Amino acid sequence: MKFTVKQIATLLGGEVAGNDALTITGLAKIEEGKPGDISFLSNLKYESHLYTTQVSAVIVDRSFEPKKPVSPALIFVENSYSAFTQLLEEYHKQLIFARVGIEQPSYIGDGSQVGEQIYRGAFSYIGRNCQIGESVKIYPHAYIGNNVRIGDNTIIHPGVRILDNCIIGQYCVIHPNAVIGSEGFGFAPQSDGTYKTIPQLGNVILEDYVNIGSGTTVDCATMGSTIIRRGAKLDNLIQIGHNVEIGKNTVIAAQTGISGSTKLGDNCVIAGQVGFAGHLSIANGTKVGAQSGVGKSIDEEGTAINSSPAFGLKESMRSLAVFRRLPELDQRITKLEKKNEK
Repeated sequence: MKFTVKQIATLLGGEVAGNDALTITGLAKIEEGKPGDISFLSNLKYESHLYTTQVSAVIVDRSFEPKKPVSPALIFVENSYSAFTQLLEEYHKQLIFARVGIEQPSYIGDGSQVGEQIYRGAFSYIGRNCQIGESVKIYPHAYIGNNVRIGDNTIIHPGVRILDNCIIGQYCVIHPNAVIGSEGFGFAPQSDGTYKTIPQLGNVILEDYVNIGSGTTVDCATMGSTIIRRGAKLDNLIQIGHNVEIGKNTVIAAQTGISGSTKLGDNCVIAGQVGFAGHLSIANGTKVGAQSGVGKSIDEEGTAINSSPAFGLKESMRSLAVFRRLPELDQRITKLEKKNEK
């Protein structure tokens, strides 16, 4: 990254106090930066560092008034934290999308087409009849099966497996060692006690702006599609079963498991280590506390649940409060029983 303070201020919609011609080449914490870096100040707990920092520029809120003279240029914006996040995103894009070209050895099958500004890392594999969009980045050791479609500006990190017939939207990010489109867990019990494998013939669809964390597995559908809707964010080490649907802008924390054919609505927030039974319907805006076990559908939008088995958050908290007092309550009951016996 190499920008002037003025260019950064323009990007962020801010105003500069100080030397706007300074060149910025990196980002840093306000207490650790060096000349050429830019930082931000949103928490006044760190204001003292503003007067001693070595960075060349600091992003601050418009309402901020320095108590002492400062050496770095100041960029005044509406929200310094959000502005610095925007700058981090821009910096990250430059790092990621700077990679262009084809490293060897790599393989692409017959009938596959790739867009401009693509990056294919060493030992990456693209199967037959795939369509890869513009500015897609496929890192080393990634595997893309036959008949896969990947939209523009998507990033496929090292070790990712995208199996046959899957569809990946634009601006998606799939982190290392995630598996998209593996066979669902489908076995039919037989009369002799054995199990017969049920062929999984469907695919997985990731809509635009979906993030899939490292080590997460999204199983293909038995028939039809397992669907992760636009803007959904999945953390590391999540299991998504066959024919599951995840709603728009739903976020799911690590080690959650969702059984087959369950449908989560839009804008749900699922904490870590939550388990969902199969064939459930979860309403839009549902919030589920960590380590909850969800065994029945949620019909009312905006519901917050907790515990295992999961039930209403307020009721769960009250129950937990009573549970913690059980030893005390047991002693009181024992005393009352002895008193009554006398």
